[in-house]
Amino acid sequence: MLTVLMECRDQEAELAQTLSILVTAAVEGLVSDVIVLDHASHDGSSRVADAAGCRFHSHWDIKDVLRSARGEWLLFIEAGARPQSGWIEEVIEHLAIHKQPARFSPSRNYRRPFFQRIGRSVPPLEYGLILPKKSAIAVAKSGMSLEALAKGHKATKLMSQLIPAWVVRSR
Repeated sequence: MLTVLMECRDQEAELAQTLSILVTAAVEGLVSDVIVLDHASHDGSSRVADAAGCRFHSHWDIKDVLRSARGEWLLFIEAGARPQSGWIEEVIEHLAIHKQPARFSPSRNYRRPFFQRIGRSVPPLEYGLILPKKSAIAVAKSGMSLEALAKGHKATKLMSQLIPAWVVRSR
């Protein structure tokens, strides 16, 4: 149903946190596979991905990766991001009813300080992106990052909240 894609570079702990949240979604039948795209990590990211049953790529072409995804929908998410309770049911419902992309809502408990939010553009993957596989393949270009792939998609905002990856990095 859904393939999860993440990029990482020396983010072993962040990767483990996100993967632990995805276990329940795999058991529920929502997540069919997880693909981790690595940027020359020197930590244990590959071991974490392997232990979780993920496909781990050190060298890849984004078009080939997208074509190999098992799910008809893709979830692009940053390593360290964590969807909050209720997300599995809401995503299942969204995939069954809607055809357009979606993003999670910002977490009410983890917000940047007020002055950091003023005039700041939100990075394309800060709240994840759920996108039909066909749409992703249509816009993908060789050498493109997941962040570049996620730009410019008008997405429905899900009620489910996401704790963004920057929260883990800031601690």
